[in-house]
Amino acid sequence: MADLPIPRRPILIGDLVVTVDPASSIPHFEQLRVQVLDAVAAGSIAAGAKLPTVRGLADSLGIAPNTVARSYRELERDAVIETRGRAGTFVASSGDATHRQAQDAAAAFAARIRQLRLDPAVALEMVRAALR
Repeated sequence: MADLPIPRRPILIGDLVVTVDPASSIPHFEQLRVQVLDAVAAGSIAAGAKLPTVRGLADSLGIAPNTVARSYRELERDAVIETRGRAGTFVASSGDATHRQAQDAAAAFAARIRQLRLDPAVALEMVRAALR
């Protein structure tokens, strides 16, 4: 397996210094995805902010472009970022969409629990166990 290039410089996105720990057991794409997600949620990267290109970020971090592309795809799937064709990739204008998606999931879960006629206390305990 060929060694990946050593990062040439830290990359700054908003107030976030993006790093990837090659020794971590967490995949690189997930490290990047979580950093961007957390920064958007904290407001460190503003809604509408332009993100580096896939190739540019990969080159700066010394990781494969497909790794960055996967992070971007997953962030786009979760409506955290949006791609605007040749204009580039940006933090979604709505900002962090994860809370809205979690609320939607909770509402769907609650509706299903009512359909199944389960005790809400039992359902909440199931959720607690699943989140551990």
